[in-house]
Amino acid sequence: MRLFLISCAVFALAACQKPAEPVSNEASAPAEAGPVKGVDRTHKGAAAADASFNDPDGNPTSLTAFAGKPTLVNLWATWCAPCVKELPTLDALARSKDGKLNVIAVSQDMGPHASVEAFLEHQKIATLDSYQDPKMALSGALGAPVMPTSILFDANGKEVWRYVGDLDWTGPEAAKLLAEAGVAKGS
Repeated sequence: MRLFLISCAVFALAACQKPAEPVSNEASAPAEAGPVKGVDRTHKGAAAADASFNDPDGNPTSLTAFAGKPTLVNLWATWCAPCVKELPTLDALARSKDGKLNVIAVSQDMGPHASVEAFLEHQKIATLDSYQDPKMALSGALGAPVMPTSILFDANGKEVWRYVGDLDWTGPEAAKLLAEAGVAKGS
């Protein structure tokens, strides 16, 4: 099992650091070509995975805990440069959409939870909580091999889209995408 987890981490690291591909509005490459940076709607309508991950207190939780309002799940890691680059914009989004959109950034780091908390504090991430998936159960259940990957679920827990790669979550492209789940710009 340990070898499997190490293999997953190595694969995720390699995927995270692969050269950036051109951003497209829709992922259109064949599945065998691998994920393309940008929007992927191939899982639209799929129910949120019931995989367990840790809440900020270290207790098990799942995406069902966030039902009732749109939820943006971001899979990230401290060692992933594009992930770290987009964290401040996710933090700003969480702050601006408080009460209207759940923004759940789930670290895929396998180290102790305290190290994730310290990393977020060092990066001055004040709004996002320190969720962690050290066994990569959530990313595996969601079929998200590349980090960062962000997945928007509607209020009913159905996938709207996923965004592969980093994005400025305070920009116009993000606002347009979030509007698809009823999260209006400026609200």
